[in-house]
Amino acid sequence: MIGLVDPHIHPIWATPWPTATILVAYFAFVLKLGPDFMKNRKPYDLRGIIKAYNIIQIIYNAVSLYLATRFLFFWDTYDLSCVTTLPMDHPHKDYERFICNIYGFNKFMDLTETIFFVLRKKDKQITFLHLFHHSFMASIGYFLLTYHGYGGLLFPACTLNAFVHVMMYIYYYLSSVNPSVQRSIWWKKYITLSQLVQFVTVEVLVIKTLLHPNCNYSKLMMWVCLIVNPIFIGLFSHFYIKNYVLSPKKSSKPPQDSSDSKAQEKVN
Repeated sequence: MIGLVDPHIHPIWATPWPTATILVAYFAFVLKLGPDFMKNRKPYDLRGIIKAYNIIQIIYNAVSLYLATRFLFFWDTYDLSCVTTLPMDHPHKDYERFICNIYGFNKFMDLTETIFFVLRKKDKQITFLHLFHHSFMASIGYFLLTYHGYGGLLFPACTLNAFVHVMMYIYYYLSSVNPSVQRSIWWKKYITLSQLVQFVTVEVLVIKTLLHPNCNYSKLMMWVCLIVNPIFIGLFSHFYIKNYVLSPKKSSKPPQDSSDSKAQEKVN
């Protein structure tokens, strides 16, 4: 077994099996078991559950954003010219672990949305972008903590991602309460733009760190980010152009029912 760079890694990421089990079960349900189960059944009405889920996500990500912002900008933690994980004896090390853990747990929570799609028979919403993004974000936690440890280079990007999630789930909730609200929400396209800013920010930080002669960081994780980020940038750029540039009138129309806004604006 690979030696852990941090002996206090949470048990869910201490070995690959919890993450692998969750993802195998996820793909088995959303691609095979779920559709087979729903084949001769009517779609479930999950509007109440989805509203509650959106509220939970808003609160969860808002708290994560507050804690991460406080840690990143108001405490003596990272040198922003070379963002590496805190040493084991740093007074804020446990806080760094705690924030990263709650962020990582949220990536598993996000998988629930695909289950909603299946149970509502919205199979067309389960796109390559949706599956690739969710599965990658849920799996990267194990590899990041195993090969690098808590915090470091991706912490600023995760902070920005928590901000994007707050915006996104506020939009989802408002849309679920009243579909007509979407017509007056002018900022929904900026959720996608914010996500693109996040990926570009990560790419810039990775390149900057690679060029830094004395910045000690896991080269393997650096190259993974360097390769995967352009894929995300391309996929989300295609989504943005398709929905807001080539067909702005179509994208501005409200969906047929409230929770379909997740399919139109799935950018988390």
